[in-house]
Amino acid sequence: MKIRRIEAIAVSIPMVKPVRMAFEEVRAANNALVKLETTDGVVGWGEAGSAPTMTGETLEGMIAAIRYLAPRLEGMDGDDIAAVMKRSERCLYANHAAKSAIEMALHDALGKTRSEPACELLGGRRRSRIPLLRLVGTGKGAAADVAEALRHRAEGYVAFKVKVGIGEPLADAARTREVCEALGNGGILVCADANQGWNVEQAIAYARALEDTPLAFFEQPVPVDDLEGMAKVARASRVPLGADEGLHSIGDLKRHHEAGVKGGSLKTIKLGGMQPVVEAARLCEQLGMKVNLACKMVESGIAAAAMTHVAAAVPAVDWGVSLTHTYLTDDLVRQPVTVSAGHAVVPAGPGIGVEVDEAKVRRYAREL
Repeated sequence: MKIRRIEAIAVSIPMVKPVRMAFEEVRAANNALVKLETTDGVVGWGEAGSAPTMTGETLEGMIAAIRYLAPRLEGMDGDDIAAVMKRSERCLYANHAAKSAIEMALHDALGKTRSEPACELLGGRRRSRIPLLRLVGTGKGAAADVAEALRHRAEGYVAFKVKVGIGEPLADAARTREVCEALGNGGILVCADANQGWNVEQAIAYARALEDTPLAFFEQPVPVDDLEGMAKVARASRVPLGADEGLHSIGDLKRHHEAGVKGGSLKTIKLGGMQPVVEAARLCEQLGMKVNLACKMVESGIAAAAMTHVAAAVPAVDWGVSLTHTYLTDDLVRQPVTVSAGHAVVPAGPGIGVEVDEAKVRRYAREL
């Protein structure tokens, strides 16, 4: 499978409603797509969400990086994805999100060429049904959050993430407690994510206020450059601590494990692709760390399908899988990933298993 052409496409898709996080309010998916064509006429697709506060990459930067790499990778043997990505590393430092879109497109194209699902290229399918982690964060107070959580539980969801880090720690703790109490503890996972919104003292106050609740984990309470702060929070409370923005490599995983962090959120845009996420999840199993798999807020059905294949191949998804295509007003694939009773079904077709609607890609394309 020879790579004939790599095309970078910028898109912007509106969300159903904005999502407030500690440092931003997300209103649209501003993402980079990769359309990769082989000399045999096979087309593979990849996607990466822009996340300047997480990866340091803007949409404009990702498109520029993909266009920079394209002529340096075209003509290579796409059957050897590791070799293609190794050349991309030699040609351009960092830019993991942009590279992840290329790597995803390679898995899609190679799977189609071999008539195999992408999960088989990643080591083999372990599961076909994936528990989804549903966001809870209306911005309208505890009562609205509880109502939203109960509505999604009635739809079959079994895992929930409460967005915190915006208000005062004890107020956010009280809101989290109400969500935990409303959902109960019968096989339901509830976690909280502060997106680096607090300092160490605030994070400890929040965690200690919830020690008597079934809160499964508390994600990234302090800034990514404060690993000692993460260690202090981990030591100060019985609530398990998870990392997200602080995880960009295997080395980061090891350092967080040494700091007492119990698990992490693994994303293709942070680690550089589907295979690196699988490798990170395997390390988590060795270290006894829990795994959450996540798309960026927000990515379309392209990235969602790819993440289901990653979820099918990793050893475990203890902390659920965050797909974000359901938060968009429209999608870029003809048949979105099936979500039923709070679980996603891994697409059965070759590659990532979805067909991209190029008319919609053109509709949402942005000129940069």
